[in-house]
Amino acid sequence: MNSALPPPRDIVLIGGGHTHALVLRSWGMRPVPGVRLTLINPGPTAPYSGMLPGLIAGHYTRDALEIDLVPLARHAGAALVIGRAEGIDRAARLIHVPGHPPIRYDLASIDIGITSDLPGLPGFADHAVPAKPLGAFANRWEDFVARTAAGEAVPRVAVIGAGVAGVEIALAARHRLAVAGQAPEITLIDAADTVVRDVRAGARAALMDQIAAQGVTLCTGAGVAKVTAGDVRLASGRTIPTGLVIGAAGARPQGWLTRTGLYLTDGFVTVDRHLRSVNDPHIFAVGDCAHLSHAPRPKAGVYAVREAPVLLANLRAAATGGRLRAYRPQKDYLKLISMGGKRAAADRFSWRLEGALVWRWKDHIDRKFMRQFKDLPQIRLD
Repeated sequence: MNSALPPPRDIVLIGGGHTHALVLRSWGMRPVPGVRLTLINPGPTAPYSGMLPGLIAGHYTRDALEIDLVPLARHAGAALVIGRAEGIDRAARLIHVPGHPPIRYDLASIDIGITSDLPGLPGFADHAVPAKPLGAFANRWEDFVARTAAGEAVPRVAVIGAGVAGVEIALAARHRLAVAGQAPEITLIDAADTVVRDVRAGARAALMDQIAAQGVTLCTGAGVAKVTAGDVRLASGRTIPTGLVIGAAGARPQGWLTRTGLYLTDGFVTVDRHLRSVNDPHIFAVGDCAHLSHAPRPKAGVYAVREAPVLLANLRAAATGGRLRAYRPQKDYLKLISMGGKRAAADRFSWRLEGALVWRWKDHIDRKFMRQFKDLPQIRLD
């Protein structure tokens, strides 16, 4: 007597962020029988955010920080759909990607990152570039560097937002243009009176000293009124001439999430301790696009990386009827902050720790993270 096999279950990963990349790597070592895996991503690669300041500074090539999703998906036995998801029909369990038929799912996970776009700022969309998503920004930056070298653009950069990300970008941009023989003019703009507020005193002192030593102009207490093709205009009436304007002010969610009907917190998908949407058990969310309702945390790559084993376990459990695992994020973490040249500052305790050795430490961690996607392990057949 023949018994019918259960139909395959479809798991769809929306976005090739750090968490999903790690899930694919582990899934390939031990796939779940009867489960079909699909990855949706705007391109065949996904950038690793930790190495972006090094790319801006010229320490890394673009290839060094791109996770190649094609061999990774093949390793996991996953179908790869190149396109940007723009909607989820939760009633029919379909994901909509322009140019593709609707993609069915039994379980889905969202890992699409954030944007640092400033949609409410006049002129920003036409004359500036957000630092995130990283892929589009990296393209725009390399084009700007090439145009300054050819004398087609002035080596002036204005960075809106003087948190850690903005400071890293400003110092890296200054280093790259100076090494290329330019005389860069870099301006950091922030509406607050105090900058790099999200690090301890030792790291902040190191960063402030570098801002001064490298001649980066710090413009605080300055609201931006408008961005034009050649300058940034402040609410005070001051005008800052620039060849490139970069937005690094805060983390903003992808807009299409508002149309999913998922519960959101400030636009981010609200998830429970199992990384599941609080109002749809068929959808998970991880990385910067998720809000941890049980333990809110700042947006940082370290949480995305450490969510990976929990998401993997829970996708397996949800597909096979197993027990879900709780994600308990750490309360604090080590920040290694690039300072333009091959120097970095460490932010973990109150003391000041900086220099070339800290940069080599950061470089080792970043390269080790990327190596695991190039040296894929063998599939287990037992």
